[in-house]
Amino acid sequence: LLMESPLVSVCIPAYNNADTILETIQSVLTQTYQNLELIVVDDRSTDDTYQVVKTFAKQAGDDRLHLYQNEKNLGMAGNWNHCMELCKGDFIKLLCADDLIHETLLAREVEIMERYPEANLVQTDTRFVDMHCKTTGYYKRYHASGLVEGRKACRFSAFTRDYLGAPLANLIRRSAYEAWGGFDPSFVYIIDYDFFMRICCKGKIYILHEPLNSFRIRNDSNTSQVMNGDKKDVYLEEHKRLVERYAKELHLSRWQVNLSVMIRRLMSFLGGIYLKIFVR
Repeated sequence: LLMESPLVSVCIPAYNNADTILETIQSVLTQTYQNLELIVVDDRSTDDTYQVVKTFAKQAGDDRLHLYQNEKNLGMAGNWNHCMELCKGDFIKLLCADDLIHETLLAREVEIMERYPEANLVQTDTRFVDMHCKTTGYYKRYHASGLVEGRKACRFSAFTRDYLGAPLANLIRRSAYEAWGGFDPSFVYIIDYDFFMRICCKGKIYILHEPLNSFRIRNDSNTSQVMNGDKKDVYLEEHKRLVERYAKELHLSRWQVNLSVMIRRLMSFLGGIYLKIFVR
């Protein structure tokens, strides 16, 4: 029965995550869905991330866990893409090294992907947690439920907020990654938004409104730097470039592109307020 189920590749690109990565790894290895490979790629961390995982892997003795270390630092996009290149599964999920997933997440996602072969990805809602895993809020994805046109969700997202990013919320088909490529290194702060928008624009997606993944809010994350720091202008410039890239596919006029940037500026401001209140 195990061999009949599809292989799921879970990737964890790691860089200086010694304090959180074991929790992330354990949330994967304790999944009720067993037929998975867990690929951890350390991007030449300056802390002991690699050694922490190596020691854990030796003690755990779980042959589903595969640990790699890059010969040189590849940066975020480079390491994320390297992780994807190492995958052998029918389905792929990328987790940052401080994310957590509910024990039933992969089973639920795989069941949906098998039931709906036309879906390029399946997406679940997100729970925000602090460094102590205490819930601080929730992030709901696109408002519709079930099978939806990805392009419709992308267009809606352009005028509201990013419903598509956050890798932990998405399980994609390997065939989609092979057809439309990996992460674009020209982006820094919305690299995941671009990747998932590209996939969503190509067909249908499935939305499951249950908070089955947990995103850790921390002061030193990209999210915090954008909303609470000095990276807002760079972030907004990236967003403008993103919307311009997909304007033709999403039937957006020049005026609508500018409106999208204005809305993103407002959402970034509101996000900064949220972080000031809830992130310690």
